[in-house]
Amino acid sequence: MERAFAQLLADYCLEARPGQNVLIEAQTPALPLLQALNPLLLERGAYPLILLEYPGQQRDFLLKGGEWLERIPPIRRALMEQADASLRIQSLENPLELSDVPSTVLSRWQKAWRPLSELRLKKRWSLTLYPTPGYAQQAGMSSAKFREMVEQALFLQHPDPVAAWRELSAFQAALIKRLEKVSQIRIEAPGTDLHLWVEGRTWINSDGKRNMPSGEVFTGPWEHSAEGEVRFNLPAVVSGQRVEGVYLRFERGRVVEARAERGEEYLLGMLEADPGARFLGELGIGTNYGIQHPTGIVLFDEKIGGSVHLALGNSYPETGGTNRSAVHWDLVLDLRQGGRILADGEVLQEDGKFVEV
Repeated sequence: MERAFAQLLADYCLEARPGQNVLIEAQTPALPLLQALNPLLLERGAYPLILLEYPGQQRDFLLKGGEWLERIPPIRRALMEQADASLRIQSLENPLELSDVPSTVLSRWQKAWRPLSELRLKKRWSLTLYPTPGYAQQAGMSSAKFREMVEQALFLQHPDPVAAWRELSAFQAALIKRLEKVSQIRIEAPGTDLHLWVEGRTWINSDGKRNMPSGEVFTGPWEHSAEGEVRFNLPAVVSGQRVEGVYLRFERGRVVEARAERGEEYLLGMLEADPGARFLGELGIGTNYGIQHPTGIVLFDEKIGGSVHLALGNSYPETGGTNRSAVHWDLVLDLRQGGRILADGEVLQEDGKFVEV
């Protein structure tokens, strides 16, 4: 798996080339992937610089970092400024490592370090995940089954994974062609009836060049357009916090009511991070039918074919979205067991299946 995974990252996600400086951030469980990726990048003439964290290093920083939580260390900023491209490999030994870190600390750090994230987004970047026993446990799967699921999500079981990603990209391009003509999106499901205005906004074809795995089209809805309610039926682990059963009610684009069956304190804390945290920054529609089972890992669950996700907080400028926040939190609604997406009143997707796309 590691060799094929590394080739996909080097040649498709990063498009490694001579003279390219690639900043790679990962945790120690990802060493098998790094050992396959590093020589590939060197063979292509790129220079990989690997920042490797030990298990629990981020927790130590958040609890002991002091004033560094309020400002970006110059050396970290310099590394990102000099990098031509960056790759983050989520490879946590324990995805719940930050579960006892107060949400106020997380919010403080995210707000102060936001400029580093913005700098990353201005360059070639990619995000992926390496299967660890911790992620498998979080997903309720054996390590072997979770690894198999990751391979399927990445299309590594195909003879030519890059060709498979290009095929999905073509499907998504056709979907976007239809969505470009749409003014209003309506999402209906048990406990959910939400209207969003998207007229004139740009839809992005997320085909694995940034997130790997990917498989979604997304845009930034009009900031004050969200009206109605939504009940997200998939759990998520974000910043080490497990959050389940999130309910949000919107008026004129703003969250005016919020609750969660689990992790409500974290939810409410994130909504108070800054004024933009109560508005939507993204609407995404999942298209990756290689991902069949929810995992609690947003990188995978938001791509599930037959799902839709909404992100609280920061919008991507390339979509035309203008909402700004230190928060960008994707929440996922699985529509496969009863739900639909309507585009200007016409059914676009029902029970997880696209209609005439």
